[in-house]
Amino acid sequence: MEEATSFATYRGGETPPDMRLTILLVLVARRWRTILDEKLRPTGQSSARMEALSAILNSPDRSAQVEIAKRLRIEGPTLTRMIDTLEKDGLVTRMPDPADRRSKLLKLTQEGEETLHDIFNLADTYRARLLDGVPAEDKAAVSRFLTGLLDRLDTGLPGDDA
Repeated sequence: MEEATSFATYRGGETPPDMRLTILLVLVARRWRTILDEKLRPTGQSSARMEALSAILNSPDRSAQVEIAKRLRIEGPTLTRMIDTLEKDGLVTRMPDPADRRSKLLKLTQEGEETLHDIFNLADTYRARLLDGVPAEDKAAVSRFLTGLLDRLDTGLPGDDA
């Protein structure tokens, strides 16, 4: 007799509730990014550029590139390629860190702030449409829930040290 695993259940045509939750998390995030990217494309921007610019803006003055990558939960080389493009486009300045010559400090230029402002205006419109009619208490509960999941992922899942 086959053991009752999530695979066996899924193969049998059902989706276990915990699996369904994680699938829905991925699908919602993926679909939101796709829509946002479609709306930003005519402006020459993307959700990835918005995330990088936002992380730089919302960081302490002249944050280290490695810290921005950690905040975005991406690898350093991925952010380096993004920053190369943002710098070339005049949206970000990269300066040597006086405390660590190997590190670069990042800051938005005035044009970078203006671009991010425009991106936010567009994203706010679609975010409002997405969340229209969702009760504030539901949004707060989901936000708390997702923050808790992110904390668990960031600090290591139970049993990961085994």
